[in-house]
Amino acid sequence: MTTSIAYSLGIGSGIDTQALIKGLSDAVRAPKEALIAQREERNAAQISALAEASGAIDSFATALSTLIAGGTLFSQPNVSDTNVLTATALPGSRLGDFSAQIEVVQLAQAQTLESISLASASEPVGQGDLTLVTSRGSFTVTIDATNDSLDGLAKAINDQNAGVTATVITQANGARLMLKGATGEAAAFTLGVPAGTATGLERFAYDPNVAGGMTRAQVAQDAIVNLDGVQVKRSSNLINDLIAGVELNLKKAVPGTTIAIGITRPTASIELAVNDFVAAYNELHSMLSEFTAAGVNGAGGPLRGDLGIRELQRQLSKLPSTVLNSQGDGPSTLAEIGVKTNRDGTLSVDGARLSEMLASDPEGVEALFNPGQYSSSPFVQITSKMGKVKPGTYTLTELVAAAGGTDATGKIDGMSMISSGESLIAPVGSAAIGLVVKLSGSVSSATITIDPGLGGALQSIRDALKASSGPFAASKERLNGEAEQIAEDREALERRSQAYHDQLVSQFTAMERQVSAFKATQSYLEQQIKMWSGDND
Repeated sequence: MTTSIAYSLGIGSGIDTQALIKGLSDAVRAPKEALIAQREERNAAQISALAEASGAIDSFATALSTLIAGGTLFSQPNVSDTNVLTATALPGSRLGDFSAQIEVVQLAQAQTLESISLASASEPVGQGDLTLVTSRGSFTVTIDATNDSLDGLAKAINDQNAGVTATVITQANGARLMLKGATGEAAAFTLGVPAGTATGLERFAYDPNVAGGMTRAQVAQDAIVNLDGVQVKRSSNLINDLIAGVELNLKKAVPGTTIAIGITRPTASIELAVNDFVAAYNELHSMLSEFTAAGVNGAGGPLRGDLGIRELQRQLSKLPSTVLNSQGDGPSTLAEIGVKTNRDGTLSVDGARLSEMLASDPEGVEALFNPGQYSSSPFVQITSKMGKVKPGTYTLTELVAAAGGTDATGKIDGMSMISSGESLIAPVGSAAIGLVVKLSGSVSSATITIDPGLGGALQSIRDALKASSGPFAASKERLNGEAEQIAEDREALERRSQAYHDQLVSQFTAMERQVSAFKATQSYLEQQIKMWSGDND
């Protein structure tokens, strides 16, 4: 209706009323629309810049973590003959300088037994009790009508969880039972039946001092190595308590042959990593500085004053002085190895200082980059993977090692740990969730220390900033709220502008009608005057 009325505007007055209404409407609307457009543009720029900053800190942290995870910044043990043994650094360990000569005299192996062949795995073996004696204790294996078969006997033995694994091996000539214990001399086991048993079950007994029964295919024995001339025995071919931070994997016994073992330092890789880190840091710093620049007359960076970005800048500026290594007397911060903060907030590397530290304390410099986990006791070994536990110091108390079939027990920071054989696991609710330790001796307490390294410290900054309740989330919520408000303000402007336009149309329509009425009156009067004038003539 408004449109049809508008088309008739100007007919009475002769004025271009439509153009006048548009001009008046635009004059009122334009400055308000310009302000909204400015707000929209700035809001979009802020959202884009926040996303770019978020992606940049992600890329920075991920790149550093990937570099560290690749192992190129870790010192690694080296051996002269990997066919005899291999050596690897334990997760979280920081290796000191060492060199040694190792002779592998004997490999550890497990005791294995094999039975006579039966026609099939389902053939009865005889009913009664077998007594299985292992390093974990004595266990009774019962065979009755429900499990009287070779398969049933194997399952009954495995169900004891006695440290012996039973397997049925089927071949063309029948089925046999094979038993295998753990490696090491102490893991030898016997399987006995009551004297006088003649049910057939005696065929599966074993005692090295008694004839008959199962045949021993392999004897249980310890690994024997000579470390720099000192003989050492271990129950496993994986040995991690001879050289601090190093796990040896014995592969072949070669009596009379010594293998050299030493350490390779990644000095060049660390020097390159320090310079690459500083370059990446400065690139990120430059971006954030541009985003937060004050500017003149409102022409500053899109994120000037944003609390999330300010917190990111504050946390990043603390990195050179953040304690990354709490162990020993070596450097604990990047600043100590030559990473300096300049007046403009960028970083630079004192090459001479870095070279000096790499020469005098390569282990300490390496420790700044790589995460580490340490136990104060040699009898408490950390077996959880690096990065699974939040950095910090944790106290273990009331420790009791596993013995006689009883699991290890203990507490961490006053909370009972979850027991699993020789291992203890930090419970849900503990700050150390993810920590797993193994007790290998008599110890009542210990302290566990988890150092983050530079990669972990940067990840912690990133994770805290991007947490669901963190500064970045608050900034994003604020900007999204502003975007919604701008959209609402634009809709309100549309409504007000349309209402004002309609008001003008109504007013000018009324005016046109009035003008038309005046013109009609004028025309009538003019006609009357002409008539009067004619009559007078």
